[in-house]
Amino acid sequence: MIAFVKNPQLPPTNNEAERALRHAVIARHIGFGTRTREGSLAYSSLLSVIETCRLREINPWNYIAEVLALARQGLSPPPFPVGS
Repeated sequence: MIAFVKNPQLPPTNNEAERALRHAVIARHIGFGTRTREGSLAYSSLLSVIETCRLREINPWNYIAEVLALARQGLSPPPFPVGS
């Protein structure tokens, strides 16, 4: 069964998700992709954090800087901010 049939709050298409990934696909094409599995994982993870921050209207660079600073101290990352 298609999910939006059971849940009317869901959109019937995935256009929004495809538009969110468009810049990443273009960058991958221009840059000839990553060379390793680890590089692909790092790239996709970073894009996911940046896009989530953008949707939540949070500065992604401040959040990433905070995560890195805590990691250097051996501490766990902060919870992902809810946004405004």
